[in-house]
Amino acid sequence: MSGDRRETPDRTGPPDDGGPDALFEKLKAYEGQPAAQAARGRDPVNTPMIRHWCEAMGHPAPPDGSAPATMLQVWTMPGLDRGRSARASAYDELLGALDEAGCTSVVATDSEQEYARPLRPGDEVGYDAVIESVSPRKTTKLGTGYFVTTRMDIRRAGDGALVGTHRFRILKYRPAARSAPRARRPRPVVNRDNAGFWEGVSQHRLLVQRCDACAALRFPWLPGCNACGSDSWTAVEASGRGTVYSYVVMHHPPFPAFDVPYAVALVELAEGVRMISNITGVPHDRVRVGMPVELEFLRVDDELELPVFRARTGDEEAAR
Repeated sequence: MSGDRRETPDRTGPPDDGGPDALFEKLKAYEGQPAAQAARGRDPVNTPMIRHWCEAMGHPAPPDGSAPATMLQVWTMPGLDRGRSARASAYDELLGALDEAGCTSVVATDSEQEYARPLRPGDEVGYDAVIESVSPRKTTKLGTGYFVTTRMDIRRAGDGALVGTHRFRILKYRPAARSAPRARRPRPVVNRDNAGFWEGVSQHRLLVQRCDACAALRFPWLPGCNACGSDSWTAVEASGRGTVYSYVVMHHPPFPAFDVPYAVALVELAEGVRMISNITGVPHDRVRVGMPVELEFLRVDDELELPVFRARTGDEEAAR
C-alpha cells in the first residue's frame, strides 16, 4: 500500500520552532525502542476466519487448509476494544510528541510483509514490534510531518518459530492550509417533459405551455393539460413580470452552495401562472407579498444559468 509520497526536505518553519529540525533529533531517539511487547494474537488461526477472508478478498483457499500468507496481519489485529493494550509506552510517547508539535493527522503510506512459514488452524501467534525509523521532516501535498516505520516480528506461540515480518509506515503530519472550493449548485433534472423550458433558459426566454385545446397556460411543464387533459400544447414566452405571491426565508439547514439567509418566493407571473425562484436585488428581510418583480438570468457557474426575479427598478422603496 502506498500513498502520495511527493516529498522534499523541510528544514525551516513548522511544525517545530527549536532550530532547523530540533523535533527530528528528539524523535530520532525513539528508533530501536519497542512499539509493542509480548503481544498475543486475539484468536488462534481458525478455518472460519480463513474462509471469510478468502471469500471477502476473492482469494482461493489454500488446498492444504493453511492460512493464506497475505492474511498475516489478520492474526495480530487486537480488535476495537483492545487497540492499545499491547502498545509500548515509547511508541505512545513518540506519537504524543508529534501531536504536541501539531502533527495530529495520520495517513498510512506503506505496508510490507515477508513470509517465513505458513500458519495452520490451531496455531497461535505472538509478536513484538520495534520503532524502526523516523524520517526527517518532510513536506508532502497533505502537509508537513514525519514518516514513522515500525517492524513487527510475528512468531508461532510455543516454539517461537518466525512466521513473518510486517513493516508499517505512517505519516504523522500537520495538514497543509487549503481553501475549500465552493460547492456547486445542484443541477436541475432535465427530462423529455421539461427540456423545452431549459432550452428557453439557454436563450434567455421564459417559456410556459399553452394548451392547444383549451388555451390554458401551465407551469411547471407537464406532458398534459391539467385543465382538460389534452396532450397537445405550444410553448409561449412569458413577459417575465410578476409579483411575489408568497415567500420563505431560508436559514437552515445550511448548504455550502448557498449563502444563508436567502429568500425563496412563489412568483405569480402577469400571465397568471406561478413559479418558484429566488429573489435578488433586495435584502431577504425586505421581501414582501405583492412586491413587483421582473425576470433576470443569473449565471451561477460556467455550466449553469438560472431564471430568478429581481425587485423591479423604482419599486424597491415602495416595497419597504
